[in-house]
This record gives sequence, structure tokens and C-alpha cells, in this order.
Amino acid sequence: MNFIKLGGARGAPPRPPARCAGVWSERSDDPLARLHVLEARSNPAPLAALTLTLALVLALALVLGAVACRGGAEHGKTIAMMPKNKGNPYFASCRTGAEEAAKELKARLLWDGPTETDPAKQNEVVEAWITRGVDVIAVSVENKEAISTVLRKARARGIKVITWDADTEPDARDYFVNQATPRGIAETLAGHAARLLGGKGEFAVITASLTAANQNEWLRQLRLVLAERYPDMKLVDVRPSDDDRKRAFEETQTLLKVHPEVRVVMAICSPAVPGAAEAVKQSGRTDVHVTGLGLPNDARPYLKDGVLDSAVLWNTRDLGYLTVHAAHALATGALKPGVSSLPAGRLGAVKVEGDQVILGTPFTFTKDNVDEFHF
Repeated sequence: MNFIKLGGARGAPPRPPARCAGVWSERSDDPLARLHVLEARSNPAPLAALTLTLALVLALALVLGAVACRGGAEHGKTIAMMPKNKGNPYFASCRTGAEEAAKELKARLLWDGPTETDPAKQNEVVEAWITRGVDVIAVSVENKEAISTVLRKARARGIKVITWDADTEPDARDYFVNQATPRGIAETLAGHAARLLGGKGEFAVITASLTAANQNEWLRQLRLVLAERYPDMKLVDVRPSDDDRKRAFEETQTLLKVHPEVRVVMAICSPAVPGAAEAVKQSGRTDVHVTGLGLPNDARPYLKDGVLDSAVLWNTRDLGYLTVHAAHALATGALKPGVSSLPAGRLGAVKVEGDQVILGTPFTFTKDNVDEFHF
């Protein structure tokens, strides 16, 4: 009996039939391979079913991927929040409240900014956040003219913009989270100074920087209040501290020498309060008193020894907390034109006036109540 050898030349090992994508190739010189091709052609259903299955799997994967990405965008808003100065205890307290709110809302909080007051650094950080494509940018503005352009750029890219603590140009942001109205702050500070001066005499101010937007607005309102209510009181000097306690100490020493008739030093940024109080204490001038905007923990020892008469502020933790709630509401569409109040977690319903979200009225810390507060 004669056998037909399948394969190549005499003596060579049999070679396997050629394959192409899992299907026997008709180019093979193997008659069994050609037979498989003919069978596949005569019954294409298995191949078609496999192709359809693969297509469905791919489509499902794409849909699931899109849903996952879209779900992350809707339920995990990224809120980028910037203080004027990360090293300032005032802003450290704000951050605590911001993180609390972010956790409640399941939002991602990015906290970054200058380590000292620096408008150029604020611009750099905002540019980085624009590139990253965050959902909301929230900034405590150092210099409103310097930062307005880059904030407008963020809005043009579809990023929501909120300012907090200190505002920018109105067209460069959507909303401003205002800790208290400038008029309310000015009236409270002027009232304390008037009480200490008996309605007449000289006082001086230690501010954060001469370009700080919020401090400059407070000073503008303060001068208006003086003109309207206290014409016999005179603001004789305004000196910058750069949000630095040591510089506030030095500037207070200088102004007491240059203006010996000053009887009240008004410090309107939180590091300046203990700095000014320490300078007055070391001067031995018992006829000079300090008031201003300060944190209770920093103010406590000076309130207790009497050199600091009062410290005016708001709950800084609540300010950070409200800012994140407002940012999240803006990103989700809950905060929009026409809204007059905003649900803000443990703060309840917060008033919205036009394009401002208002935390509340200023609070005065004294030696009698300061131990009730710890921030």
C-alpha cells in the first residue's frame, strides 16, 4: 500500500499548517488546511459571532470607561484653594474648616499658595491649576489688579472662580465669600477706637501690606466712618507688616517714636495684633492701647494683661468651611444668579447678596470671653 506524505521535501519533518488570525490559511499546501478554509467559508456563522462578541465587549468597555470618568467629574469635584500666605496662622485655621467641608462633600481639596505675601506667586499657582483643569479656583487675593487677568483666563477655560477673605475685580470671579462686610468691620474697629480715645485723639494702623485688597477697602470704609461719626479722631499713620509678627513689632516701635501723641494702635491683620501688643508692652506706654483684627489664641495673653483691649474677627474655620461649600455649590449649579441663600452644612442657610456669600457680622474677643475660643 502506498502512503501519501504530507509536508515538504523528502526527509524533512512535517511542517504545521499555516495559520492567520486563528483561521487556517488557504495558502497552505496542506490539503487538510484547505479543507478547513472551505468549511469556514461554507459556514461563516461562528466567525461572525466571534466578531460580533468582540465588538460588543469593546463597546461595553468604552461605555463603562466614559461613565467612570463622567461619574468622577460629577461626584469628585476638585476645588483648588489659595491663601495669601500659607504660613499665617489665620489661614491655617481657614484650611482646617476647608478640609472639614471637603470631607463632607466628598470633594478633592488642593491647598497651595505663597509662603509669604507674593502676588506673582499667586499668579503662578493659578496658571498651574488652569493647566490641571480643576473645577473651581478659590483665592484670597493679595493684589486684585495683578491677579484679575489670570482669573479671567481661568473663567474663559470654563473653570469656576471664587474669591474669599479678599476680593478681586468683580468680572474676574463668579462669587466672593465675604467674612463680613467692609463697612461692618470698619464700624466695629472705629467704635472700639472711639471708646478708648473718648471720641477724640490720634491713632495709627498696622496693616498687612499696602497693596492688600481687603485691608485697603477696610481702610477706605474706616475713613468714611471717621468722617461721618468721629470727626475729632485722626488717623495719623498706616504702616505695613507684610503679615509678619516681627515686622509689626518693629513698625509699632517706630510709629510710637514718630507719633508720640498716638493713643491707640489698630492692627488690621492677625499677625500684627500680637506684634503691636508686644511692642506697646515693651515700651512701657500704659497710655497706649491696642485693638484690631486677630486670632483669639494669639490675642489671649495680651488681653489678659490689658495691653490689648479687644480683638475683632470672625470664625476663621467657618470661613474656610463656607468657602468650600460655596465652591462646590457653584460647580454643581446650586449657587447661581438669583439665589438669596445657600445651605452650608453645619452653618445652616447662609445669606447670598448679589454676587457675595456673607459669613456674618464681626465678633469681638475680650479678656472675659477669649477662653471660650481655641483657634
